[in-house]
Amino acid sequence: MTVLAEVQDLRVRFGGVAAADGLSFAVKAGEFLAVIGPNGAGKTTALKMVAGVLRPDSGRVIFQGEDVTRLPVHARVRRGLGFTHQIVRPFYGFSTIENVMLAAGHGITRSPWRALFASARGPARERAAAILTSIGLADAMEKSPRALPLGQRKRLEVARAIALDPKLILLDEPLAGLSSSEAATLADLVRTLPAQGITVVLVEHNLGEVLRVADRLVVLDAGRVLAEGAPAEVMAREDVRKAYTS
Repeated sequence: MTVLAEVQDLRVRFGGVAAADGLSFAVKAGEFLAVIGPNGAGKTTALKMVAGVLRPDSGRVIFQGEDVTRLPVHARVRRGLGFTHQIVRPFYGFSTIENVMLAAGHGITRSPWRALFASARGPARERAAAILTSIGLADAMEKSPRALPLGQRKRLEVARAIALDPKLILLDEPLAGLSSSEAATLADLVRTLPAQGITVVLVEHNLGEVLRVADRLVVLDAGRVLAEGAPAEVMAREDVRKAYTS
């Protein structure tokens, strides 16, 4: 598989503490990559630097062969890079389907709010409805996100990211706070994305689900890559087990 994205020697410090210390790894087109590691390993920091939410002190982020290190979030989104936050942040003043329409209309207008009212509304609504149906939220389309339980709000966050037509989607702990059945349902949903042409990078603490759905693991420890490879091989390594228990 070809390399879709790559981080090269990323470094960033917070108050003298290195959250990323020479971080380098690649993401292959069409794969489901999980980034794991103990608390404080730098996983979310790595995702934020790829997404453009956080700018590294040094190093480069390459996406589809282009250096996007200095590009803002919206410019990366337009190039096909999607990102979901650990804390779900829907627009509570809009319905569930309108939340997805805001993203689904991005390609028609540069003002996302106009996607709700302009000529883009029809196609955007159809696309939003199709996405919500595909992830099991058909019955929640007209509800406020406030009325949705956490598991459904997490699915809504993924739906909004899908509506942006990303080539790569970055998921920051989407299973956090979910019951085992809800986590399995969402993990199964995300597992289908590579077959739809969306490469996935997942940061997640739920190792049971990660090992079940991921193609490949990158293990971080103290802001560096400790190990990477097939899940079973990586988790069999003594240094990886020690990182989780130390």
